[in-house]
Amino acid sequence: MVVLVALGAAVAWGVGDTLRLTHTPADVPHEEVTAAPPRTVAPAPPLASLVVPDEPRIRKAATAVADALVFRGLPRPVVTPVTAGTTPGAPAQTGPAAPRRADRGTPTTLRASVVATLGGTPESYRLGVRGTELAVEGGDVAGTAAGLYRLADRLRSGAEVLPAADAGRLVTPRLGLRLTDAGSVGREPDPAAFAAGDDYNLNTDVVSSALLPRAPWVDAGAVARIDAQFRKFVDHSVAQGYNGIVVPGFLEYVTFAKVGDGHAVYPPGDPHVDRATAMVAAFGPVFRYAEEMGVKVFLLTDMLAVSPPLEAYLTRTVGGLDVTDPRLWAVYQAGLAELFESMPFVDGLMVRVGEGGEVYAADGWDYSSKLAVTTDASVRTMLRALLDTAGAAGREVVFRTWTVGVGAVGDLHTNPESYEKVLGGFDDPHLIVSTKYTLGDFYSHLPLNTTLRSGGHRRIVEFQARREFEGFGSLPNDLGPLHRQALREFLAANPRVEGVWNWTQDGGPLRAGPMSLHLRAGFWQLYDLNTYATARLAWDPDADPAQVTADWAYRTFSADPATVAAIGQAMALSRQAVTRGLYIGPYADRSVRALGLEPPPMMWIFEWDIPTGDSAALGSIYAVTGGRVDAAIDEGEQAVTLARRMRDLVATTDPATWRDAGLREHFTRTLDYQVNLFETLGAYRTMVLRHTQWLDTGSPSAYHGWRLAGAAYADARDVHRQRYGADLDLPAYNFTAADLGARRADRDPAMAWAARVLLGSILLVVLLGLRGRGFGGAAARGCCSARSAPGGSPRCRCPSPGWTGCWCGWSRLRCWWGAGSSSPGSPPRRTCWSPSAGGRCSPSSYASWSAGGTRSTCGPWSAVSRCCAACCCWWRSPGADRGGTGSPSGPSRPCARCTSPSRSRRSAGCSWPPPWSCGTGTVCDAEVLSG
Repeated sequence: MVVLVALGAAVAWGVGDTLRLTHTPADVPHEEVTAAPPRTVAPAPPLASLVVPDEPRIRKAATAVADALVFRGLPRPVVTPVTAGTTPGAPAQTGPAAPRRADRGTPTTLRASVVATLGGTPESYRLGVRGTELAVEGGDVAGTAAGLYRLADRLRSGAEVLPAADAGRLVTPRLGLRLTDAGSVGREPDPAAFAAGDDYNLNTDVVSSALLPRAPWVDAGAVARIDAQFRKFVDHSVAQGYNGIVVPGFLEYVTFAKVGDGHAVYPPGDPHVDRATAMVAAFGPVFRYAEEMGVKVFLLTDMLAVSPPLEAYLTRTVGGLDVTDPRLWAVYQAGLAELFESMPFVDGLMVRVGEGGEVYAADGWDYSSKLAVTTDASVRTMLRALLDTAGAAGREVVFRTWTVGVGAVGDLHTNPESYEKVLGGFDDPHLIVSTKYTLGDFYSHLPLNTTLRSGGHRRIVEFQARREFEGFGSLPNDLGPLHRQALREFLAANPRVEGVWNWTQDGGPLRAGPMSLHLRAGFWQLYDLNTYATARLAWDPDADPAQVTADWAYRTFSADPATVAAIGQAMALSRQAVTRGLYIGPYADRSVRALGLEPPPMMWIFEWDIPTGDSAALGSIYAVTGGRVDAAIDEGEQAVTLARRMRDLVATTDPATWRDAGLREHFTRTLDYQVNLFETLGAYRTMVLRHTQWLDTGSPSAYHGWRLAGAAYADARDVHRQRYGADLDLPAYNFTAADLGARRADRDPAMAWAARVLLGSILLVVLLGLRGRGFGGAAARGCCSARSAPGGSPRCRCPSPGWTGCWCGWSRLRCWWGAGSSSPGSPPRRTCWSPSAGGRCSPSSYASWSAGGTRSTCGPWSAVSRCCAACCCWWRSPGADRGGTGSPSGPSRPCARCTSPSRSRRSAGCSWPPPWSCGTGTVCDAEVLSG
């Protein structure tokens, strides 16, 4: 029993020591969210003519203004391009002599111009009124276009076109680099693939649907579709305020013609060359459109990017993938230089080293990536090589710090000390470092990323509009206030922050969530709010997020002030609903470490929509939650209440006030889904927390709560599956793992009683073995003997020749017999019986034997720590080991040496149990083995 308890304690200690579960309070930002009050829609100016420079970007921006006027119900104005070039122009409404805006007439003409002396940056602009003309002036084409797009946005938002505070004010974006991903370009709304819900491929390449397995390598029809999608997305992004786009790709556009004789990497006839050439020819014109619209183009790649021939070449020439060897990076430098020449519109390369592998590879080709750049030396060697090439071409390298625990740079993303160790002192004007705004992945309940508060490099902040861990954009989730708070804090702490990168569609598996594709399928308008808000905040971090949400609601859903206000109120509740419904607050608000890693704050829902049934994960959550189980359960109920309130706010709006009945149906169905999902997750949350609480405390109330919640969960899960199991827009969560865990948990009460019965039986047998008399006690002692006796017998015999050991009761008797002794023939079989009750052995239990007429006698059995112990005498020849052979010889010596109960050998003078006696001519030692 002592051994079993000790083993159990040792196992528990070992598991705890290995897990090393620790937690501290996390500095989670407090989100201050309010809804904008109802506002009267500002009248739109009756512009009949738009006079603009004859430049494609400005003409397109003017068309956006014309479309916005039609959107407001006014006649479409005439867009008149003029070829005068830049116009000096007088400042709009500047100086003390400028009349007050209230004295001006209503503008009927918009006149746009480029004013080289305007100042600011190329994107700066100024708005004003001269008589009946609304003037838009930019310091460059980019600035004039930006001013026109801002006017179009105000028109579509029902806001005042030119507030008095903005008249004549030079507007310059606070952040000069505003990147977006490529949206849903190149991805198809495949119902079968989305319905399966098991495609966890993470490849985001926009061109894979156009690939052919052989010449001409690219499907021209597919390229045309991708081109149309790309143009539409670029136009939408520019209108929102973005000026850069990140497109996946690198190795697939490179032939390595600059390496060796041009055929060193890809030998003559290798299809990689023809395919790369075809890719450049097909997609170069597609991506060049972004440049035509004033949008910077960055290609995105993982490092180390490889193909089988490239990897073979590196093995031959460098000896393998030694990423600290400049010779390896010289090959990639040649490829990058080739890329900048074949696609001159590309402004730079974005590099990630923290993820990679086959899951990121596209079907149909053999390009892949390896997690190889994992040390500070390899990162610096890589950056030095890429920057030398990019700098010579006037391009930039964007290095993502996302390293997710891989290698020595595994915490580069979250640890300022690691950041300084890897990148400190690495100064290059062409280097931009890109980092997620959270201290981890795109979860809620995480601190803002401390590495963005320091560092001497140019920095950009990454945001995700379609939150992958929070329903892939299927739930209302207004991130504007949080993004504003993050930007303001980073800008106040670090003047090197100069941009953002917004993920419009990217993040997580492409087809494991709802079939929503930005601008193309599903209720994409819901998460377009975050894309719109991030761009507005990048221009002006002091903008009011509530008003931004109201502008989005007006332009997207309704011109009715009451409906817009109701949508704004619902969205103002969205963050509370999401952060309570999808997270367990008392756990999520802690910074947790286990197994040397940092588990995410949403550990009870496995990425991305699979509630876990894992008892270790749920037990850890309970342990971190501590005594706040009731609070954790209450949060789930609060989330349901909030979701119902949001649904009621939107559902009670007048359907006639919505521009599109389909969008109203999308919105109300989404809110119904949110209520049902949070009800199901809330019941599951209660079930698992009460179950773990019962295991921990044995509380009857916890047991009762567990059982009630289990029944509620089963009902809610069935309803959830029935309603949303086949819904592509609002897919059901996968509760398979949760159900497996629930079934295991259902066996816990029976297992608990079985354990109690088994423990009681063991204790009963022990007590009977130590204290019992009569047949029961003898049987119990027999069971104890059977536990370890050879053959399972309650008694054992001492065989011959040689020696062996056997157990009598809980005491071991060793028998030796030398083959060369004076005993006649084989020794008699000696039987070891269990001791009698009371812990002492009767005289008949003495162990003795006859050897050539010489009798050796061991003293009586004795009780030691309530266990029987045996004294055994054996023949010993001088110089021979115990159990050795040979006749007894040597001087007669009394039994003065024995071992004590502590097993220390050769201790002099046995004080227990007396007497020790040996026959003449023998040497008798005694060994006592306690139980």
